[in-house]
Amino acid sequence: MRNSMKMIILVILAAMFCCLYLFQGLSGNYDYILPRRTIKVIAMVLTGVSIAYSTVIFQTITHNRILTPSIMGLDSLYLLLQTVIIFFLGSSHVAIMNAQVNFIISVVVMIGFALLLYQFLFRSGGRPIYFLLLVGIIVGTFLGSVTTFMQVLIDPNEFARVQDKMFASFNNVNGDLVWFALVIVIIVMVFGWRMVNQLDVLSLGRETAINLGVPYDKVVKRMLIISAVLIAVSTALVGPITFFGLIVANLSYQFFKTYKHSVLITGAALISLVALIGGQWIVERVFTFSTTLSVIVNFIGGIYFIYLLLRESRSA
Repeated sequence: MRNSMKMIILVILAAMFCCLYLFQGLSGNYDYILPRRTIKVIAMVLTGVSIAYSTVIFQTITHNRILTPSIMGLDSLYLLLQTVIIFFLGSSHVAIMNAQVNFIISVVVMIGFALLLYQFLFRSGGRPIYFLLLVGIIVGTFLGSVTTFMQVLIDPNEFARVQDKMFASFNNVNGDLVWFALVIVIIVMVFGWRMVNQLDVLSLGRETAINLGVPYDKVVKRMLIISAVLIAVSTALVGPITFFGLIVANLSYQFFKTYKHSVLITGAALISLVALIGGQWIVERVFTFSTTLSVIVNFIGGIYFIYLLLRESRSA
């Protein structure tokens, strides 16, 4: 089957789940229900596309298909930030109660953290990309440990508010934030799409890319920043989804079997839409909110991650 036909199938599936989610079960109160569902669908589209885009380019840069941008510790930093605010200021503080303020603080802190790591990587002539990954893993583990320690000490009533931030949720997405985040994501993705053909060359390796005339360090810097911004925005909007990018990116590789990143990124984005919108529809209509989408994604993603590790070890 040609890749164009596969794309059409994914578009049809995404549109089908979108229509099911938007219009199934409407009981006449369209003015209230439909706008709320529309905001949730836009948030799912925004989150899915951002995670898919950032994961594919991150895996291309690192030349490793079992890594995601979350390995840099951004998810751990987000949880630590929310825990610190509630621990010292309380859950009634404006930084928690005001969604816009919390979103801006979270995005600025996560992007600033990523920029510091990248500056550390590329200073003094640059360091190997895996050195950055090692630093990210260590810092992420440290931040996770501090978060757990503070959550043990926190007031039980306040901890319930922290738990709301620990898992991604599309049920209480702020409509104003969705439109603000959408503008940021569109600008960043349009900027990054101009270099998508250079990613095809980057996938061949550093030396080959340089020999073919690609400004390797410059492209890698820009792509890492783009990846950090997209992950920061999606995480601040709905919360962390650890394994989702790993799933959709690797499914795109297996489904399309091409080196062209324009196809891989588009395919991963469509797969993410099918998974998120379809998954949320199942959570609401089948499980009747007895679980959350992020729990299902992390469970399936964990199993899929183990499968990828076993497959890589056998092929080595």
